[in-house]
Amino acid sequence: MDHDRRHDLVLFGASGFIGRLVAQHLADQAPPGLRIALAGRTVSRLEEVRDRHGRPEWDLLTADSSDQAALADLATSTRVVLSTVGPYHRHGLPLVLECARAGTDYVDLTGEVAFVRASIDRAHDEAVRTGARIVHSCGFDSVPSDLAVHLLHGAATADGAGGLGDTTLLVTRLRGGLSGGTVDSMREQLSLVRSDREAAQLAADPYALAPDRAADPRLPGQEDSTDVFVEAGSGRWTAPFVMASYNTRIVRRSHALLREHGDTPAGYGAAFRYREMVDTGRGRRGRRRAQALRTGLAALWLGLSTPGLSRIVDALLPKPGEGPSPEQRASGLFEVQARTTAQDGQGYLATVGAQGDPGYAATCVMIGQCALALAVEPERCRPGGGVLTPAVALGDVLVERLRAQGFRLRVDPL
Repeated sequence: MDHDRRHDLVLFGASGFIGRLVAQHLADQAPPGLRIALAGRTVSRLEEVRDRHGRPEWDLLTADSSDQAALADLATSTRVVLSTVGPYHRHGLPLVLECARAGTDYVDLTGEVAFVRASIDRAHDEAVRTGARIVHSCGFDSVPSDLAVHLLHGAATADGAGGLGDTTLLVTRLRGGLSGGTVDSMREQLSLVRSDREAAQLAADPYALAPDRAADPRLPGQEDSTDVFVEAGSGRWTAPFVMASYNTRIVRRSHALLREHGDTPAGYGAAFRYREMVDTGRGRRGRRRAQALRTGLAALWLGLSTPGLSRIVDALLPKPGEGPSPEQRASGLFEVQARTTAQDGQGYLATVGAQGDPGYAATCVMIGQCALALAVEPERCRPGGGVLTPAVALGDVLVERLRAQGFRLRVDPL
């Protein structure tokens, strides 16, 4: 453990809705002696969080996302930063840059393509130089997707079955709520795409987060599905998944980084292709559900992006600082299943699931365990820095930690 730095882990945004939940997880799960600090704009609010969890030993740091000097001090004070301050495209890049310069590991909850692309373009090379592991998307965006494919690849490799081919992830169970922060982030992304042609082109690029998407001739053509259809592998009706347009880019970045780092010359496989949908069931009922889900998703995007309608939508959705109640968070759940066929024809099915609201209860466990993995057992995480993904940076270490928290992660042959 590096005692040249005052802290082992700093939680930035600790007094926000999701930040308070993450603080609870750290208070419950951090090992004795781990030097944790809470950071945010207002000391009194940080004191409330610290006192609520009975952790008088936790330091408090004052920092604002627009104060570069304060962010530099924060980054150099600790070995790991966990940031819940979004929307990240608006607030996140300065802290990423400071962590990359300082050689400080960093995790966040972003689901914003433009932000991660900017992080790659501006921070990756510096993070490689300093050894900082910049790990985006450590919550429901996009740990279940990323680890499901990681598990498939691990099973196929262990069996000598070769690389993965066409791989489909279906969301089979999902119950949870929204927070005002998530709504604000969704609106921010839609506004950016609507006002910026380059951002719109980036959002539509299936390989937007690949290391060098324009110059890589090995990237196969692939579009994200927005249709309703019966998925051949399962025989079930499927609908578009609201997070697929982001999660798929993270999984494809993992694939590309494995190639780039030389772990496996073909990444997940020379024929690897990936997509995500929601499983709505079989027969006419499954078809009706799929159509209703697609219609509802289209209505949500229209409402958030249309000035005249956005006021109506705002009245129905939670405000910043609001989110699901403790009862709602406890009753939530999720399960995803990823199906693939390896090069030798062997099929595999990976399942990732957990009890608890996926965007809040489960997400706090996911990002909390990502940060604790880097803070407590950094030598077991991937050596070397860069703008990475959960599967590439943490892989089996994160799988083990989430299983210990009651998550279901398994692979079965088909």
